[in-house]
Amino acid sequence: MGNVSRVIIRPPGVSGKAKRGQICFDAAFETGNLGKANLIGDFEYDLFLRPDTCNPRYRFWFNFTVDNVKQDQKVIFNLVNISKSRNLFNSGLTPLVKSSSRPKWQRLPKKHVFYYRSPHHQNHYVLSFVFCFDKEDDVYQFALAPPYSYSRLQSYLNVIENRQNQAEKKFTKSVLTKSLQNRNVDLITIDHVTGKLKTNRIDRSFIRVIVILCRSHANASPASFMCQGFLEFLLSSHNIAKILRENFVFKIVPMVNPDGVFLGNNRCNLIGQDMNRVWQVATEFSHPEIYAIKNMLREIDNSDSYQIDFVVDLHAHTSLHGCFIYGNTYEDVYRYERHLVFPRLFAGNAPDYAANNMIFNADEKKSGCARRFCCERLSDTVNAYTLEISMGGHYLKDGKTVAAYTEEGYYRCGRNLARTFLQYYRFINVLPVPLPTEVRQKKRRPRTHQSRSRSKTRYEVKPRPKTTRCYAPISYTNLSICYDSGGSSDEGGFSPTRTVAPGSSHFSGYRNYRRVASSTTIPSTSSQQHQQTHDQFALLRIKSGRFDLAHDPLLHDYCGKTKSQSPEKQTRFEVPVNVPPKPYLSIIDLNQLTRGSLKMKSASFED
Repeated sequence: MGNVSRVIIRPPGVSGKAKRGQICFDAAFETGNLGKANLIGDFEYDLFLRPDTCNPRYRFWFNFTVDNVKQDQKVIFNLVNISKSRNLFNSGLTPLVKSSSRPKWQRLPKKHVFYYRSPHHQNHYVLSFVFCFDKEDDVYQFALAPPYSYSRLQSYLNVIENRQNQAEKKFTKSVLTKSLQNRNVDLITIDHVTGKLKTNRIDRSFIRVIVILCRSHANASPASFMCQGFLEFLLSSHNIAKILRENFVFKIVPMVNPDGVFLGNNRCNLIGQDMNRVWQVATEFSHPEIYAIKNMLREIDNSDSYQIDFVVDLHAHTSLHGCFIYGNTYEDVYRYERHLVFPRLFAGNAPDYAANNMIFNADEKKSGCARRFCCERLSDTVNAYTLEISMGGHYLKDGKTVAAYTEEGYYRCGRNLARTFLQYYRFINVLPVPLPTEVRQKKRRPRTHQSRSRSKTRYEVKPRPKTTRCYAPISYTNLSICYDSGGSSDEGGFSPTRTVAPGSSHFSGYRNYRRVASSTTIPSTSSQQHQQTHDQFALLRIKSGRFDLAHDPLLHDYCGKTKSQSPEKQTRFEVPVNVPPKPYLSIIDLNQLTRGSLKMKSASFED
């Protein structure tokens, strides 16, 4: 069943030329979806959504136009075959409408929209809304969310490509592959990393790569607006954008499913496959888009010059409000703690973030999605997330009022994503943290006029009593996440075993520095013993209670004086022992991130 194409609905027994008021429906355009329209009363219509091509399971997206109306004509539209009963229509979501004279999308008032079970439609859920046409010559368009078509993406990419300076290009556009219907799967690459040589990973001077995927599902048009806001911010002259461009490589795929977007499907591609459930079985012939993206990720991951830090898949959610992140769970507790850092930082930058909707799981049902595939098949340093944004709106500070998203709201979420990357890399000490003197001061109003005359009465200002202040000993640089460590996944073997790709070095894609080092037995010396026991939080030292207090800098107070030391606590290790490597991010550091402060580390020794 295809979309309706200029179908005029006439009353029974009426034929000939259509008169004003006999509504004409049309969905035969890009991203359009309306399969059938029936007149069931003088002013009431039953509308049937067209299911996805080769898959009748998904019916939720709609986008159609109406014309040949009469002024002040009132109608009732009933969408009678929505397949998803649990959606935002239960929470205040309403359809969008615009007309040829008013091209800006507007939400219908909630009092005119109803979502209910209908006994006349086999007890299925029905979405009904009332509308009054106020202009005869206008063409009215109704949609679930603001559409973002394949043609719009191509036009936008051409505009920003022609707008950039040819002498200093900020990005390069290439065609990653072709879809089943021969449409482009574009790849935007931003690579202006300076000051680093592309050397072997043993030297630990690799370049960090951030991969952004978008529009795996055809109905997720808000995700395209979010991706455009992210891309526009990176290509701008903002200071944050300049720092990100000069230090990291960005690989952006703005439309993973161009065929489904063009056809107006809800989720699937041309052959009825959900593009976010086939990553583990994607082939070159049935899923060329996913197959090409997987090859790109593997190539970067096996490179000796690059390291993938993030794979973020952008989506739109139809059942929840706000923006939130889906992540993975790991048996390796240190990798799981490191995985929680970015969502917490993003929550601090996005005022519309819904922390209650955030989920970290390892559900078998989602085994074919992008985030599950990347965390299992790529290196242990990869953080793979699904960033969801609502099709409806987000809660305000009162927790009850819902503010509807607009296109600008989706752009803003993309900009917040870019800012979070800068904050994350400063948090793990990859980028330097600016000093307080370097932060731009707030501009004050110039004193262009004389101040008002004040009373001559002077009041004695009492000096503030002197009190002792102890600042927190934990600075920003203390909370570093060491990517170069061997990691507990290498020592414990929790991650799935992966073979080395042919033609790549033993260090490509996995960063198993300690595994290679431990494969050769080297007699330990006194200097090596000192390196093995330098970590004051090593598991063996904590378990035995033996600490080298004479050389612990954290046991010095803030005035430069050394705390009293008992003789029994000055025991040193005389024989070499196998000490586990320092974890990526300790539990103490995660508590600092969540609570904002820590007690003095010396209190742990007193206990």
